[in-house]
Amino acid sequence: MTLIERFLNYVKFDTQSSEESESVPSTSKQLVFAKYLCDELKNEGLEDVEMDEMGYIYATLPANGKKDAPTIGFISHYDTSPDCSGKDVKPRIVEHYDGGDIVLSEGIVSTPKKFPELLEHVGEDLIVTDGTTLLGADDKAGIAEIVQAMCYLRDHKEIEHGKIRVGFNPDEEIGMGAHHFDVEKFGCDWAYTIDGGDLGEIEYENFNAASAKVQINGVSVHPGYAKDKMINASRLAVEFADMLPANETPETTEGYQGFYHLIHLEGGCEQAKLAYIIRDHDRKLFEDRKKFIAKCAAEMNEKYGAGTVELVVSDQYYNMKEQIDPVMHVIDIILKAMQDCEVSPKVQPIRGGTDGAQLSFKGLPCPNIFAGGVNFHGPYEFISTQVMQKAQDVIVKICEITGKYCD
Repeated sequence: MTLIERFLNYVKFDTQSSEESESVPSTSKQLVFAKYLCDELKNEGLEDVEMDEMGYIYATLPANGKKDAPTIGFISHYDTSPDCSGKDVKPRIVEHYDGGDIVLSEGIVSTPKKFPELLEHVGEDLIVTDGTTLLGADDKAGIAEIVQAMCYLRDHKEIEHGKIRVGFNPDEEIGMGAHHFDVEKFGCDWAYTIDGGDLGEIEYENFNAASAKVQINGVSVHPGYAKDKMINASRLAVEFADMLPANETPETTEGYQGFYHLIHLEGGCEQAKLAYIIRDHDRKLFEDRKKFIAKCAAEMNEKYGAGTVELVVSDQYYNMKEQIDPVMHVIDIILKAMQDCEVSPKVQPIRGGTDGAQLSFKGLPCPNIFAGGVNFHGPYEFISTQVMQKAQDVIVKICEITGKYCD
């Protein structure tokens, strides 16, 4: 099976995760794909293949070189984003993309005017959607590249390498992917998530992240007799949202700039709910953001009465740079692998997070490498087959370099 055939097979599975669920994995349909993937790894000859009851998969490609070489790992997630449907994905390949508009389906067009990233891939073969679902390159492309790289090493025994572990998990898209990942069982000196974007991306800095759940408790009274009695929760929700800086949102920030992102709003007169995600690369600014949103809640309660606003802030993950800085050789190996594969590295901060951030704080240094997808989480997602091949090549080269590595 080729790399592209493997990927196209994977995206047939609907593996959308859910923020509303409390189960692990958050959706049972993720386990359908997990079981398929587990069987595939066994059929491809990997060893120690196992899947736990939560859908976390672990497998081994045994060493064929130096016995004292480090054990490294490669990790990807198989859930897709709740932001867009992943059911009945209908991918197609646009061969030798010419730089023009791509008609996904009637009335749905991917254009370089809106998505200039397309122009980086003129002449390449692009896998696109039909405009009604996401594609699922985030992160089934990463899985396909890892599995194909392991098969390549299996078939090319002249490439000496140490013990290699692979791990695949659910629920990364809802921030829960690493929560139940068994770092001790994985048993690696360090690892790489293959979950980045376009060609050459390397990420070992990410946002510090928290969620904020806001519940506003109003008082419902007949509007004809509401004076000095009614507390309209929906109106207070709007007032609360207006207290947060309008110029500190995802649509107004870039690079290292943090934000408050309103991801959900619902309400009536008696009760309203808001859900935010809070992000900042700088740890102090991150803590200041959490204090500010708490201050807003306190001011609302002072104005409208104690208990009007209930706020729960929960940390999700932290900036992995704190954990990577002491072991920069794991980055040097990526840079050398990319050089050998004629890939220009693009070291940049993640305006988000990966499982690698949480894993790094669990004792497994785990920077992130490109998988090739562009425009994640929506119907305009695409991936270049040539970039996918480069990602596979870089994985193989990392294994080869690490197989010769001496501390």
